[in-house]
Amino acid sequence: MSAREMIDSGKAVLGIEFGSTRIKAVLVDDKNAPIASGSHEWENQLVDNIWTYSIDMIWAGLQDAYQGMTADVEKQYGTKVTKLAAIGFSAMMHGYMAFGADGEILVPFRTWRNSITEEASEKLTELFQYNIPQRWSIAHLYQAILNGEEHVKDIEFQTTLAGYIHWKLTGKKVLGVGEASGMFPIDIATGKFHQTMVDKFDTAVADKGFSWKLLDIFPEVLSAGEDAGTLTEEGAKLLDPSGNLQAGIPLCPPEGDAGTGMVATNSVARRTGNVSAGTSVFSMVVLEKELEKVYPELDLVTTPSGDLVAMVHCNNCTSDLNAWVGIFREFAESFGIDVDMNKLFGTLYNKAMEGDPDGGNLLAYNYISGENITGMEEGRPLFVRTPNSKFNLANFMRVNLYTSLGALKIGMDILLKEEKVKVDKLLGHGGLFKTKGVGQQILADAMNTPISVMETAGEGGAWGIAVLASYMIQKAENESLGDYLNNKVFAGQEGSELSPNPEGVKGFDEFIKIYKAGLPIERAALDSMAL
Repeated sequence: MSAREMIDSGKAVLGIEFGSTRIKAVLVDDKNAPIASGSHEWENQLVDNIWTYSIDMIWAGLQDAYQGMTADVEKQYGTKVTKLAAIGFSAMMHGYMAFGADGEILVPFRTWRNSITEEASEKLTELFQYNIPQRWSIAHLYQAILNGEEHVKDIEFQTTLAGYIHWKLTGKKVLGVGEASGMFPIDIATGKFHQTMVDKFDTAVADKGFSWKLLDIFPEVLSAGEDAGTLTEEGAKLLDPSGNLQAGIPLCPPEGDAGTGMVATNSVARRTGNVSAGTSVFSMVVLEKELEKVYPELDLVTTPSGDLVAMVHCNNCTSDLNAWVGIFREFAESFGIDVDMNKLFGTLYNKAMEGDPDGGNLLAYNYISGENITGMEEGRPLFVRTPNSKFNLANFMRVNLYTSLGALKIGMDILLKEEKVKVDKLLGHGGLFKTKGVGQQILADAMNTPISVMETAGEGGAWGIAVLASYMIQKAENESLGDYLNNKVFAGQEGSELSPNPEGVKGFDEFIKIYKAGLPIERAALDSMAL
């Protein structure tokens, strides 16, 4: 069947993911091969010291990405999208979206990027004896309670961005288990929110006299492959204001970008892992057993099927690096040179590989926003050198690439060196890996582990959630997600692997010593330079 016939017969599957800087829509055929795509660029806003996206931005962005995909279909195949076999939505995880009885949001969306829940995070970690990071939804809710925020008593529903989109398009208040695991701890045995911890939370806030208990306002948790509702008439109009798209399309459970990253890199099996490196950077390693201790640097979440995953999440990765590349673009344009950004990125990234393995005793912090791993509640991007540092373009670029993985290195060292977790393969995906061989080699050196990059990983989470939607409608009886990925999605795909370079490993270790020792400089900048 041709792509056009696939689209006309309603057998294509759509995945849409809300990333931090881009909303992407990917249409796939019945073999999960991408056949059309659309995207919308957006940026979070710092409003009243809260990182947020407005509700209007969310819907305008969704519609634009969808319309971009349908325009691509019309351009390539000369037809319109009217029906689909399935749809999946995913988004950046965590954060806080609380809604009242009228279905309207009670306070502006508080994204994962906010580091404003330290007190709640510490108290809940103590209460549960389970690490509750600042960006988790339960930490945001508890902080709002501790702050005495008026809106809390009026909450009828609390969810994530993916859950919000799904709810408005289907009427169903549900979440995929991977996404749900970034709201509140999951009981691996049941695949649902951990009841003992739910009871502890309800007891802890009982004196507040709220009309709700936690599970009254939280979504239902579903695993990959389960039915999560269908697109309503109202939802179809929200997604496609042109009116071409028909209602009744099944939707898979909404997932988070961590889960779709695992799917996109075929790393949902135990002893596998992946690193997603874009605006933020996080690693996901599927565990064989629970960790020995509770670590504030390590979050425990799950795969879309409910297996336990250790996650190292860092708020900052490529944003500051991109800003420096933007300076080089401005410099070139000042000389009247028309700059191709892909070529500029490629040139500068490759230049980094000519630098000294340790970065020439240069130091940078890429903290656009706060960084929980190193205890910084706000960001102050910094570049520092001594008079005798080897300051040249190659070292400058190398250190800015190094620092994009600096906080991640600290967390992964705990996992691999202290907990001695075994990883058979680690896959990279995201913007850091677009320039072939550069980000991949630096990550391999930082982790001292071979890193693979697959061609399909470039499609990212939007493709990952499309695959999860396909799994829901295509899976055989009792076919696990891991088996489906191995046999029907990734069969025959090995990807390109780079091994650690011993000099690079030693050099990154030297850099990370300077990075740790220099953290008081970052603290001083934060304390002395107001936003």
